[in-house]
Amino acid sequence: MSPAPQLKARLAAGGGIGAMCARLRSWTKAERAAGVAGVAAALALSGWAARLWPEWNQNPDLSHGFLAVPAIVLLWLRAREDTAASRGLGPAVQTALVLVSALMLGVAALFTAIYSMAFGWTAAPTLFLTSAMVAAALILAVLLAAGRAVRWIAPSWPALVLPAVVLLSAPLPPGTSSRLTLTLQSGIIVGVVETLRLFGVAALRAGNVINLGMTSVGVEEACSGVRSLISCVLSGLVLSALLLRSPWRRALLVGLAAPLALAMNFARSLALTMLAKNGVDITGFWHDALGYAVLAVTAGLLAALAFFLEEGPSRPTPRASEPAGNAWRPASVFALAALALAFAWVGQLLARTHLGALGDLPPPELARLVPATAEGWTVTTRKDLGRFAGALRTDHLLERSYAKSGADGRRVQLTVYTAWWPAGASSVSEVATHTPEACWPGAGWTLLPEGTVRRSLELADGRVVGEAEQRSFVGNGYPQHVWFWHLVDGELIGPFEPKSWRQQLRLFFERGVRRDAPQVFARLSSNREWSEIAAEPLAGKVLAGLARLGVPLRSTEVAGVPGAPE
Repeated sequence: MSPAPQLKARLAAGGGIGAMCARLRSWTKAERAAGVAGVAAALALSGWAARLWPEWNQNPDLSHGFLAVPAIVLLWLRAREDTAASRGLGPAVQTALVLVSALMLGVAALFTAIYSMAFGWTAAPTLFLTSAMVAAALILAVLLAAGRAVRWIAPSWPALVLPAVVLLSAPLPPGTSSRLTLTLQSGIIVGVVETLRLFGVAALRAGNVINLGMTSVGVEEACSGVRSLISCVLSGLVLSALLLRSPWRRALLVGLAAPLALAMNFARSLALTMLAKNGVDITGFWHDALGYAVLAVTAGLLAALAFFLEEGPSRPTPRASEPAGNAWRPASVFALAALALAFAWVGQLLARTHLGALGDLPPPELARLVPATAEGWTVTTRKDLGRFAGALRTDHLLERSYAKSGADGRRVQLTVYTAWWPAGASSVSEVATHTPEACWPGAGWTLLPEGTVRRSLELADGRVVGEAEQRSFVGNGYPQHVWFWHLVDGELIGPFEPKSWRQQLRLFFERGVRRDAPQVFARLSSNREWSEIAAEPLAGKVLAGLARLGVPLRSTEVAGVPGAPE
């Protein structure tokens, strides 16, 4: 026999490429459709993992995402084990589920387009919606693979957990994340304070700080327990799908995951508070060591519970294949059409929404625009703003505070904050999300609704600062009145509520796609009402500097012309 026939025979007899090609050629049309959907889902999953990788690497709350792809592979293999005992999805049910999933994919694709142009591809809302698209694509592939005409996997609990893994490995939308974090943070603080009081330890809550007499402990957002909560829920879902078969055992494991995570995080916060009361420096080693220890112990307890509930191996009763005829066609056509449209949509979206080169306009010298000294005032310039440069997408940041004793003997404080973005650095919508009402509550400040208004600020010398957004907060009994402006190419934008998706969409349709203009965010804050600081010469000097950034400062009368700009 010549070498060529020998090689051909060897490939046909073994499990090589020839056998694989022969197997592919033997696929039915239904299997080919399922194969195409599977390849599309795999490509989407690969792109999703590549895009989320930096987030998993940089954000500790998402570090469990590194296990997402291995978990999906294991869940797929687990779903294949029950294939023999499954009849597969009937054509009518399969078609209905495909239509629902295709609709989900379309809605997710539409909102992904809106948010990617408004906030960019790296923003949390866009990443979550992109993950929703990938989850919908994965569901479509699962539905075709679980159909009666294919039966590659069983329509079972492991298959249902697959899209949940994708969604729980993505950043939560900012509004949801903020509300969840603040709720857990408040619960931890109240729980620790009440527990300490129960055991006779004097403790007092002041915002997000626990006062213990000679020392105090701050509970930051990172200590709220969101990280362990999401990780444990995800672990519970995956372990229940891989190890358990009984529905009630699965429900028990998943149901205990969240309470276990919250209880362990509470124990960590209580332990750190007790260490601080006893004079131990809990920053650094103790804080991080207890955090990792709690995660490890929680995961270990959850795994031990899963193995305890694990049932012995069972032999599924094989079911004979049933002829499906051509009833599989509608589901396959709808699924493949939805996937093709989604891929085309995202492709053109990526081509149109990439960030361009940064503008050539030289950055303003923020430190020179705001007075570095002021007679009678103590001046402090913040030095650590660089750690926010990544999140804000600019390193042109300044915060300078002024303090003195007022005529009434009480402290007077005035703080100015400015940030500047060159053209192309960030979208208008993304900058607009970093407002005081979005950021300050996480630091323990409470927004007072009655202080929310858009107004002009009058100086004692007759000048007027136009259209300032005013907010009022209180934290630990300390008031803080805030006035801020967001300018795009020197033009003020209107009021914006960063947690409202309706206003996010409104801002998107008005300005969201604009990245071609420089932007400025300027903020003043004080513990006094504006009427109490309007006569301060320092206020006029600060606003004169901000006017050079575009803040509208006008004289009531210049050369006989009311409202003429300076």
